[in-house]
Amino acid sequence: MSLAEAVTRGLAPDGGLYMPERIPVLPQNFFDTIREKSLHEIAFVVAQAFVEDEVPEVDLRKLVAETLNFEIPLKVLEARLQPGSPEALLPKTSNISVLELFHGPTMAFKDVGARFMARMLSAVRKGSTSELTVLVATSGDTGSAVASGFFNVPGIKVVILYPSKRVSDLQEKQLTTMGSNITALEVEGSFDDCQHMVKEAFQDAETRAAKELTSANSINIARLIPQMFYYFWAYAQLSQTKKELVVSVPSGNFGNLTAGLMAKRMGLPVAHFVASTNVNNVVPEYLQSGLFETRPSVQTISNAMDVGNPSNFARMLDLYGGDVREMHKDVLGLSFTDEETKAAVHEVYTTLNYMLDPHGAVGYLGLRTYLEHAKDHADQIQGVFLETAHPAKFQDVVEKTLGTKVEIPTQLQVYLERKKEAKLISKNFNDLKQFLLA
Repeated sequence: MSLAEAVTRGLAPDGGLYMPERIPVLPQNFFDTIREKSLHEIAFVVAQAFVEDEVPEVDLRKLVAETLNFEIPLKVLEARLQPGSPEALLPKTSNISVLELFHGPTMAFKDVGARFMARMLSAVRKGSTSELTVLVATSGDTGSAVASGFFNVPGIKVVILYPSKRVSDLQEKQLTTMGSNITALEVEGSFDDCQHMVKEAFQDAETRAAKELTSANSINIARLIPQMFYYFWAYAQLSQTKKELVVSVPSGNFGNLTAGLMAKRMGLPVAHFVASTNVNNVVPEYLQSGLFETRPSVQTISNAMDVGNPSNFARMLDLYGGDVREMHKDVLGLSFTDEETKAAVHEVYTTLNYMLDPHGAVGYLGLRTYLEHAKDHADQIQGVFLETAHPAKFQDVVEKTLGTKVEIPTQLQVYLERKKEAKLISKNFNDLKQFLLA
């Protein structure tokens, strides 16, 4: 397949996921000068390594610039000066930094992937007169990012499936209030049920004959390529250091971590990744036992990670030839409960003066645990964890945990004033099929 075909199809005809035939390795001089480059320059180099000549250079540069029209800052967490404490006793810097991925339109990391994919689809379908239906299952933030990224894109309709009563109120408003070419289906089931229904649609001959379908989930390779950008950008923002870089990634469907692993294959000097999950921990268990056993997802306060059968695990296996020992050399899997997550939100706010959302808190816990295990050489490690959503998107949880109000940014407040519009369906695929064919 060409990249254009893979992006347009989303899922392969046999139900499998597309992977690049090879992972290109970037030249050493790119890394030697990376701190002199802008985010757009870095992203263009990474994207072009995969896109090659399928999109003209001038179009690809524009695509990257339009995708990344917001900041992705790396911030060092520093201890707050407590009343009566001598300032000299506090560390001036920390070996823990947070990469903020929530400055896009919907204030979640998936803005990067969704905006890139929408523009990539438009680029590779230039001149097409057929209508494309984008199917996406969401555990919270994917749907809103896709809705925003594809809003009013000519020739494309978006159908979002989300689990009823398993997303935050603000997330639901973002999913269900766009209108235009965006339709939301509220599914009486879990995210795994939603994801299964999307995959069934691709396998159903009658549906495929009637509709040209693609997926905007991270099963689509066009979502993974741009998610590599910010790993390189995080490295570029680090001060000159010879410390080992360790990155903790809050993980649900594991697209974000897979993108990081692909970035490492491209030459990014990451010593280790931490796959940080909530109690839906099938991948951490695999890394410990070598057995991959899916199960129904459990509802948690970090709902975007409530996944019992992560699709991108297949890509992770492919990267390591199915060898758990090789994967374990690069990835440590850790899982945390809701109570531990709330405690981390509280700890980071009171001691480091930083407000986390529940998913970022899981990422922080993963990194902190890694550093505790490596305490004999922790001072030689530069740790980064990903903050994947603005805490206002989980207002109830954060406010109850901290006992303080969370300020809702203006760009999120507008959703609260809109009316929810969604069609309730069962988790039976026939409900989705009837909707698509109607």
